[in-house]
Amino acid sequence: MTADGIIFDIDGTLWDSTEVIAARWNQLFAGEADLCGLRITGDDLKKLFGKLLKEIGEILFQGCSPARQEELLEKCYRAEEEVLRSHPPAPYEGVPETIQTLARRFPLFIVSNCQSGYIELFLEATGLGPFFSGHLCPGDTGLPKADNIRILSERFGLKHGVYVGDTALDERSAKAAGTAFIFASYGFGRAEHPDHVILSPRDLPALFDCRGK
Repeated sequence: MTADGIIFDIDGTLWDSTEVIAARWNQLFAGEADLCGLRITGDDLKKLFGKLLKEIGEILFQGCSPARQEELLEKCYRAEEEVLRSHPPAPYEGVPETIQTLARRFPLFIVSNCQSGYIELFLEATGLGPFFSGHLCPGDTGLPKADNIRILSERFGLKHGVYVGDTALDERSAKAAGTAFIFASYGFGRAEHPDHVILSPRDLPALFDCRGK
């Protein structure tokens, strides 16, 4: 497969933080009288992750005013940051060595639908920061994933970028940005017509013929 740069999603592609975050959010919800005993599971979060932050607030906090939704989301993400710093999940099996192998040949990037600071936290928690050349998210730009893939590709001069993600939204975003799409089938969602499918992160180097390089 031809590429001059590889762009990754995070959640469902490089790690799964849903159980850790769901437990911490449930602690937070228990202290908010207007949430009426709201509880979520890791599986609930898998359906929400990848959506824009405003959409997540509208789904989770139905009946609350937009201002209250924004306030609750801010509390959620502060709590999320605390728990991920103290108890970060491990990346998926095979991710660290795969990233290191690919980084010998390609510049690597991350574009994820998340708040500012989340990508940086992932890179710090996993120790993978040195292997990535850049990243972008709606928290930085206010824009959806397709636009951020496009902006990052233009910023780094990628003509044949490839996006690796695990959901139909990832696929649509990559296609809208004019980027090839590799579907991480071990993740959270589905894809209709990906350019390639991987069953494990370890499958990636073979697509680019860089095993052992």
